[in-house]
Amino acid sequence: MTIRVIIVDDQAMVRAGFAALLAAQSDIEVVGEAADGRQGVELGRRARPDVVLMDVRMPEMDGLAAARELLGPADDPGGPQEAESHRPKVLMLTTFDVDDYVYEALRAGASGFLLKDAPPADLIAAVRVVAAGDALLAPKVTRRLIADFAQTRPAPRRKRALRLKGLTPRETEVLELIARGLSNQEIAGHLVLAEQTVKTHIGRVLAKLDLRDRAQAVIFAYESGLVTPGDR
Repeated sequence: MTIRVIIVDDQAMVRAGFAALLAAQSDIEVVGEAADGRQGVELGRRARPDVVLMDVRMPEMDGLAAARELLGPADDPGGPQEAESHRPKVLMLTTFDVDDYVYEALRAGASGFLLKDAPPADLIAAVRVVAAGDALLAPKVTRRLIADFAQTRPAPRRKRALRLKGLTPRETEVLELIARGLSNQEIAGHLVLAEQTVKTHIGRVLAKLDLRDRAQAVIFAYESGLVTPGDR
C-alpha cells in the first residue's frame, strides 16, 4: 500500500530535498507541500495524508500548533471512527535533539521526531515506521527529552496516577519498561514472554489509558509518577 506524505517546512530547499528523496521510493507518494503551519493544516485536511512531516518552527503557525490542529478532535460526516481513520501520523522535524516544542508535540499526539540532518535512510525508515502505526522513538534521545521535561515541568499527577489503577500488574510492568526505553523484543526477554504477547499488552495499555501510541505512553509513565527521572 502506498504511503501518502505531505511535507510542511518553511524552507523550500528542505521541502524539495525531502520530496525528491521520498518520491523515489516505490511505496511512498508525496501528495503535497506547505510553507507554514496554517497551510499545512489546510493541506492535511484536504489531501488526507498518512504521514505529515512537520517542521517545528515556522511562520504563521508553528509546527506544534499545527500538529495540535491535525491531531485534535475533528468533525467527519462518517462519524468519530471515520474522523479517527483520517487523522494522519505526525512526524516532527527539528534541528535540535532536545526541544520543548518537540516534547509538547509528543504530548499532543505526534508519533515522534527526527533530526533534519538525519541520514536519508533514517528519514525513509521513519516514514514507514510511523505509517505502520508505530511511534518513532529514538529511545535514548526521546527518553532523555521526556525525563528532562517531566523533571523540570511536572504535570499534576493525581488524575494520571488514578488511571494507572485500571491496569493489571503485568500491564503496569510493561508500561514501566516502555518508559525505560526497552523495545518489544527487549521487554519480551525481560519478562520471559512471547513478543506477540507483549504487543497485546501494549495495545491494552494504550486502549485503557486512551493513548495514541508509545510516545504518549512514555510521557504518561513519567507524568503519573510510575517512573521518575534518573530511574534505571
